[in-house]
Formats: sequence, C-alpha cells, structure tokens
Amino acid sequence: MRNGYEKPAIKASRLWGVAILAGLLAMAGRAAAQNTPLVQPQGLDRVGIYALREVAPNLTGEGVRFGVLCRSLAHQDDQAQEDYLPNTKHACLAGARLRSEGGNGISAHSTAVCSILFGDDPAGATPYFGSFLYQGAAPAAEGRIFEYLRFGEQYIFPQTRPDVDVITASFGFQFENWWTRGVESLAEHEGLPVLASVGNGTNASDPPLYPGAGSNAIGVGVVSSVRTGDPATDLMHFTLAYPERSTLGPTDDGRCKPDLIAPGNCLVAGADDDSAYIMSGDWSSFATPVTAGVVGLLVQTARQYEALSPVLSPRAGACAIKAILMSSATKLPFWHKGRLSTEDDREAPLDLIQGAGMVNAVEAHRLLTAGRIEPGDGASTGWDLNELDAESGLPQVYRMSVAEPTGKVLTATLVWNRHYSREYPFERLEGTDSDLRIELRAIDPDNSSNDLWLDSCDSKLDNVEHLYTRLLPEYSVYELVVSYSDLDAAAASGISERYAVAWTVGEEPDSDNILWHDLNVDGIVDEADFTIFLDNRNLGLTSPDAYVIGDINDDGIIDGTDLERIFANRNRTADWRTTVVAN
Repeated sequence: MRNGYEKPAIKASRLWGVAILAGLLAMAGRAAAQNTPLVQPQGLDRVGIYALREVAPNLTGEGVRFGVLCRSLAHQDDQAQEDYLPNTKHACLAGARLRSEGGNGISAHSTAVCSILFGDDPAGATPYFGSFLYQGAAPAAEGRIFEYLRFGEQYIFPQTRPDVDVITASFGFQFENWWTRGVESLAEHEGLPVLASVGNGTNASDPPLYPGAGSNAIGVGVVSSVRTGDPATDLMHFTLAYPERSTLGPTDDGRCKPDLIAPGNCLVAGADDDSAYIMSGDWSSFATPVTAGVVGLLVQTARQYEALSPVLSPRAGACAIKAILMSSATKLPFWHKGRLSTEDDREAPLDLIQGAGMVNAVEAHRLLTAGRIEPGDGASTGWDLNELDAESGLPQVYRMSVAEPTGKVLTATLVWNRHYSREYPFERLEGTDSDLRIELRAIDPDNSSNDLWLDSCDSKLDNVEHLYTRLLPEYSVYELVVSYSDLDAAAASGISERYAVAWTVGEEPDSDNILWHDLNVDGIVDEADFTIFLDNRNLGLTSPDAYVIGDINDDGIIDGTDLERIFANRNRTADWRTTVVAN
C-alpha cells in the first residue's frame, strides 16, 4: 500500500534530476573559469555532497547534532593526557558549533576529522591550490566532542542516549570488548546511526576494527586518491579501495565488512597553524566523517518531512539509514560479492573491500525522498521500515513496475539489528537473533506460471542482505520478498523482527572507466598493468582466498579475455595524468 508522500516525491524526483544536472554544470563552469577547485575538500565533492547542496542550499546540517568520539594520543603512566580536542582557533573551525567536556590538548587527528565535518572558511589558501572556499560536509551542524572512555562512562555503561543524532568514531579495536558491544546496544535500542572506520589495510596490519566491524554499526573503508606527488591532483582524483590501504573483510566471525567506502585523502585543517591546510592521506579515519556527513544531511532532510520521520525512530531507524546508504552506493570497478568466483556468492552479501560501494549523497537523498512504501504495489525506488511476524511467519512482498527494464539494474538492501543486553558487559543475545533473507522475482501478471526467481541473498552470519541484479528486458513487473530464512526457528523464538529495506532501479554502471585497465593507477595503461594482471591471475589460482582484481568482463574468472581488454586499451591515458605531465 502506498503512502501519501510517494506521488509528489516521484514528480519532484524528475525536477530533482534536472536540477542536479544544472547544479553540476554550474559548478564545473565556475571552476573552469577560476582555474581552481571551487570548494574543498574535493573528497566531499567526489561523493556528491556539494552537488546536493547546489540544488538544496539549506542542506548544511542545520539542527543536526554529531557525537564525535576521539582518543587521547599521549599517555603517561597509562593515563590519557586529554589531548583529543580539535583546534577550534583554526579559521575553518572558529565559527563551528563545537563543545566538549574536559580535554586540555589539541589533536591533529581530531582537527582533521572535525574540519571534514564542520569546516567553513571562505578564504582558504595553500601554495598548491591558491585560494578556495573550504566547506565541510555539515558546516551548520552541532558537534559534541567526546573522549571515548568518558563517553563510555557517561553513556555506554548506563545505556543512556547521548543528546546527538549521529555518532562517528575514527578509530577502532582489533577485538570486540564491552565498550564496542555497548555501542552496538545503543545503536540497536536507541536507533542511533553509528559510523566507524574499519582500518587502514594490510600495510597497517589491521583486521576489521571494532566498532566498525560490529553488526549494527556502519563500517567505513577508504577509496584511495591517485598518487602523483602533485597535491592539487592527488586531492582531486580518486581511484578504488585497495586491501593495502583499506581493511578487507571478512571479520573474525566470517561477516562481510566494510559496509561502505568513501574518499579519505582530504584537505584538512592543520592543528599547529590557525590558517594552514594539509593533506589528510588515504586513511579510513577520514573516510568515516565523509560518510557521517552524508548521514547528517539525510537526518536533516527527514526532519523536514513527517512522512520521512521513521528513519529517525528509536525502533530500528538506524537500519533504514543504513539500508538507504547501501542501496544508493556507487559500485566501483571490480565490485563483486564475496571473493572472485564464477557467480555471486548468495551467502556473502557484500564485496569484501568495497562493501556495498562508495557512498553517494545525491542518490541517497533521492532514495530517502522517494518515500516510504509499505508492502504491496509500489514504485521502483523506495524504502520501508517494517516487521516480520514470527507467529505467522508470512513474508513481506514489495511489487514494482519498471517501464524500461533493458539495461537496468536493481539494487536492494535488507538490514536488521543483532540483539545485545543493555547491562554490562553487553553480551550478544544470540538466542533472540533472527536470520532473514531477501529475494527478487520477475512476474508475469497474466500468467503466474511464467514467474521467474532471479536472485536471492541469504547469509547465515550477516544481518545485512544485498542484491545487485540485472533486470530482464521481457519482464516489467518485479517483486522483492523479505522473509525469515528459517520459519521453524522464528516460530520457536516467538520474537518478531524489525527490519528496513531500501531499493532502487538504475542504469548499468559505466564499463569504460579507465580503472578497469589501469591496475597500478599511474594514469596510463601499459606493461606494468599487464604484469599486475598476470600476478593477480596467478595469485587467484594458487590462493583462492585472496582478494584479487582483474576480472574486467565480470564473468567471475580472470582469464585471457580480460587480458585482451587491457591490450585493447594499451596507452590509454587518464585526464589527470595529462594535467600532471603538462605541469
């Protein structure tokens, strides 16, 4: 059954697409005229935050409250020295709405994180960029800066909701502990979106870090920038997520992580000079506030429309935010569920390095404002926050029509919470957990015998299921089915499960991206890329558990056909390399 918000949202979405295009063209025109980036950091531009703000200038985070969890870096006699605060005297943070409890020392790490979120400086300048406007993801938002152990004492241990809408943490622990489980419990019972970095890859020897590796949190990995030695180029152009610099799943208990990826190398405020800007580097610490900023803009949007308010609900509202982010994410080259195989692993919902893909602010906003659509007949873009009844065991079915299915892909994400005790040490309540599944069917309204099962996702470990399925040209009606994976177990538990689901239909991704062929990301397809391809192919054959790239034609195997495609693109050069060589 459709709700009253959907029809005007559909009309608005057409205007929205035109406005986005106009905004992008306007930005590009002004940037070209000035011969300099219009706004920094460009990592926010890469995920569409500035494009979103061009057509919705009020989306600045006004009224949104972030809880930024930080760690003291210096210790003496095992005592933290309280040096976790951002440099609020810096030009981009001097007007920010930040407050903290305690702390007496400045942290370069916290300063960088807060500048990505809250920065605002119309007169920024660096030797390599010249003048620019610095604008964080949510410059009008409020930020509460917490030392993480003090946050644990005040809010996690008593399980008291902090006065914030979004929690972001740019650090983590190798192992689950009472603190990380307590954060998971807050996310579950208070509906709080919790975003945390998953780690900085094999070069840093990082396993997926908690709380980002937790079931209910949103774990964020990093999209690397190009590496040319020219700061202006490196801060403007981004590539893929790589295991060397962005931590690879699965977790120690076999779940897929990260959930999302985002650029990490941003221009950020310096801690020691009140007007200096520096490069943050390709670290998941800084991809996390980029993603958290998108969440803040979704929260602000949801506050503006009563029909969108379920995503703010303490009853699994954070699941709806997570589902919307993951269904709207951009699949980058080589995205593939689980590890490389001849078919998607239906028990591995996500790519082990990209998660669901790179966060996309424009598409996330479009999906959110498409509106909540309850089971029954609906549109090809929407979301729902609902419940499966354990007693009846009946599935929830979402039927949609797709006017022109040729060349279209459906993306859908199902999210629900794992359950934790609200008392220290916040143990997992495994006996109360549910196992859900999602499947996609092609429907013939005139003859049910022609109905086809297209795809499903049914992980036995994850509490996220994700579909990314090409639609059939001959079918225009489809059904998404959300159900219990084990009806007997659900009936025995007698516990109904809240869930969120979000879906959208879009064009197949661009297959001409140079990143399919430039495997070492030096801006040119040459012999070095052939060598990497052959090394990856051999590694894939000898170590099936390795995460390798090189399957260019997306048939689940690295072979001669893929090598032919690299040869066909030999000497192809990236636009940014041409600029660097010219300089």
